[in-house]
Amino acid sequence: MSYSFFSSTRIKIFSFCILAFAFILIVRLFFIQIVNSDLYKEKADRQYATPSSDIFERGSIFFETKTGELVSAAIQTTGFKIAINPAKITDIDNTFNKLKGIIDIDYEKFKLKAEKKDDPYEEIANQLSKEKADEVSALNLSGVSIYKEKWRFYPGEDLASHVLGFVGFKGNELSGRYGLEKQYDNTLSQNKDNPYVNFFAEVFSNINDKFFSEEEQNGDIVMTIEPSTQGFLEKKLNEVKNKYNADSVGGIIMNPQDGSIYAMSSKPDFNPNNFSENTNNSIFTNPLVENILEFGSVVKPLVMAAALDAGVVTADTRYNDTGSVVVEKKEIFNFDKKGRGPNTSMQDVLNQSLNTGMVFVYQHLGKEKMRDYFFSYGIKDKTGIDLPNETGSLTGNLNSPRNIEYANASFGQGIALTPVEITRALASLSNGGNLVVPHVVKYIKYDDGTRKEMTYPVTRTKISEKTSEEITRMLVTVMDKSLKGGLAKFEHYSVAVKTGTAQVANLNGGGYYLDKHTHSFFGYFPAYDPKFIVFLYAVNPKGVQYASGTWSDPFLDITKFLINYYQVPPDR
Repeated sequence: MSYSFFSSTRIKIFSFCILAFAFILIVRLFFIQIVNSDLYKEKADRQYATPSSDIFERGSIFFETKTGELVSAAIQTTGFKIAINPAKITDIDNTFNKLKGIIDIDYEKFKLKAEKKDDPYEEIANQLSKEKADEVSALNLSGVSIYKEKWRFYPGEDLASHVLGFVGFKGNELSGRYGLEKQYDNTLSQNKDNPYVNFFAEVFSNINDKFFSEEEQNGDIVMTIEPSTQGFLEKKLNEVKNKYNADSVGGIIMNPQDGSIYAMSSKPDFNPNNFSENTNNSIFTNPLVENILEFGSVVKPLVMAAALDAGVVTADTRYNDTGSVVVEKKEIFNFDKKGRGPNTSMQDVLNQSLNTGMVFVYQHLGKEKMRDYFFSYGIKDKTGIDLPNETGSLTGNLNSPRNIEYANASFGQGIALTPVEITRALASLSNGGNLVVPHVVKYIKYDDGTRKEMTYPVTRTKISEKTSEEITRMLVTVMDKSLKGGLAKFEHYSVAVKTGTAQVANLNGGGYYLDKHTHSFFGYFPAYDPKFIVFLYAVNPKGVQYASGTWSDPFLDITKFLINYYQVPPDR
């Protein structure tokens, strides 16, 4: 065997070793620089290692301004936490006294944790700034350690809190609770199994999962909620709640053409940054989606539109209003128990919100047609809004054989809807008879750079475009001639409105409270090609008798704001 053969073999072995070493080195660098890059950043930052299970990674939620600018609504922020190893603390009081000058801690709680000598890790402070962490670090206290942490932060504090929800623990799992945080938890949650793995690592390390898995991608949520519009609505809601000491108030501003919600709020609400300070968890539920109410006379335009569409009445149809009407031995009154005489028109019925006139409308429409039209407005179905725990309506009375149930429903009593459900139904009067899906998410920005535009179906109600135009004309007349005695009329804008005042049902004793009412108000504009529908309500406002007194001025303020802010061109 020649020398050259051994030489060639050694060269091949040596080359293979070099290639193998280079491969190992490259793989090692890959895992250090890409797969575990965040881990080493954590270690480098203050030389402390944070357990991976405590690192919080989550996609962001954004508002979108009218010009398309994204504004942070829910983000991940970074700071520091302090933990102790009780076994290494020799003087509990001395350690506490030095720490309390920097961080806010309770002595009894600190002592209780410091006495757990068998427990090597007890957290005593969270969400500290770098400055505070540096001060604690400078103390060089035995048994006291500093760890970097990340947590959910809501820059707007209570702005749109019911829409956003918050992130909290459910058992041992940190996840979205309420609002969009819950609805889109799978999309917002990132790297659940290993929070240190970044996008590039997933591409190279999990190719099969990336390209063949059916699992939902991670990303950021962009809302239809416009922050300035949301802020203005909340300001007006707070004013009404405080002025009339209402139990609760709420409002929705929506595009009636496609269901995009620009603002949605209910008061009282909460600050998701410190949600744990609230002792009553019911405040976290979204009343606009999860609670049902009887709204009274705002329902009247739905019934009137049905009768117009069926051809049983016109705006000029007349009846004799005596102030009351008897249906199945029950006497139904107008709100003031006064009659308007034998020449009362259907337009007068809406202008003056006459219950007797609506009973007249129902009697000409009939039970079956009234029920069919009502259900075509979607009021027996959930809207499909992209928020969790939507509640269905209470409309069983519309399946009753009794005339009295339909007579009551004709002016909004005996049926209960969610605010978002009645808003959708009323929007169909404005847009030619289309039933849209109310929604608060515009699109999702995925981590891989792709984008998903959200689409929502539109279905038809039973009313025609012609009927939509006619009921709109009648509601514009309500605005121009009746609201505030005609003083609310906009010279250059057509606005369609209707108020509603309903008794509050007594869920415990049955029947209705005599001294509690729900005041509601809706309007849309420009009326014949509307860009906005506004729905407002207040539960049990004090010192004000009717919804026109509670909501007229706030609605006019909101309308003026929207016209000016969005530069809506005049339509008349």
